[in-house]
Amino acid sequence: MADEKTEAAAWDGPMGDSASLTDEQSHFDAEAPTPRQIMRRRALSHPGFLIGTTVVLIAAISAIFADFIAPFDPYNQTMPERLINPIWGEGGSWEHPLGTDRFGRDYLSRLIFGTRVSMIIGFCAATLAAIVGTTVGMVGGYFGGRVDAVVMYLVNSKLALPGLVVALSLVSIFGGSVLILILVLGFLFWDRYAIVTRTITMQLRTQEFVTAAQAVGATKTRIILAEIMPNLLDRVIVILTLEMAVAILIEAALSFLGLGIPPPTPSWGQMVAEGRSSMFFQPFLVTIPGIAILILVISINMMGDGIRDITSPEGRN
Repeated sequence: MADEKTEAAAWDGPMGDSASLTDEQSHFDAEAPTPRQIMRRRALSHPGFLIGTTVVLIAAISAIFADFIAPFDPYNQTMPERLINPIWGEGGSWEHPLGTDRFGRDYLSRLIFGTRVSMIIGFCAATLAAIVGTTVGMVGGYFGGRVDAVVMYLVNSKLALPGLVVALSLVSIFGGSVLILILVLGFLFWDRYAIVTRTITMQLRTQEFVTAAQAVGATKTRIILAEIMPNLLDRVIVILTLEMAVAILIEAALSFLGLGIPPPTPSWGQMVAEGRSSMFFQPFLVTIPGIAILILVISINMMGDGIRDITSPEGRN
């Protein structure tokens, strides 16, 4: 009986250790953070991403609810109240915190409505470029051969064109409406998406999950849309944020030159152009919209840089 108990104890030892290890392993697996939790932690600890996203959200809310936020009608002209200084200037009042322009229009209201123009053009132009460039890049990278040669020919031809000069030419021919600016800027930036997505698609098409999808009879369209494209979205989003900032700058430059949004529609670049004749006597007419452009563009770049750090596997910062 003693020998049987000893033998049973000898067997219980390893089994007990194995069960304990299994429990510890399952406990470790249960406590291990998921990728979504890891990205959430990175986002909450990334100051650049938090600051940039906050400013962009404020700009987006201002653009959406401009009709309710703006204290005055941005088109209403009151000549007796023209060129009132902001609250920090001589004669400024809280009725017009940022003053008025040379037509007596409230500058804060025009700045808020100008946010709508910049956000719409920047986001829509970058999104259009993302759709065109990502589609072209994935098709060229997946099929290769002659298809890829045609894609690279189109990309190289586009890179040879000076973007701003082309934008000036097209806008001067077709006009400076919001739709025209979105189309022109959208078809000017697609090549950057195409280059990145083509390179990554060429790497992904040899991966095991793509081979497995091909083995079960998935169509090429399904492989591109369901297997490859989800693995490109983080890169595309980063490029989209950066190109959105560039589109806002180009729209402001075109409006400054008189080729952008036609007056009296509020636009930050147009506000700078209208205020340059009085910039030595009323500098706020130029500095206020100029600072708004600077803050929004820097914030968008900070948000894009933060998204890159958050979604990268190594979490670089």
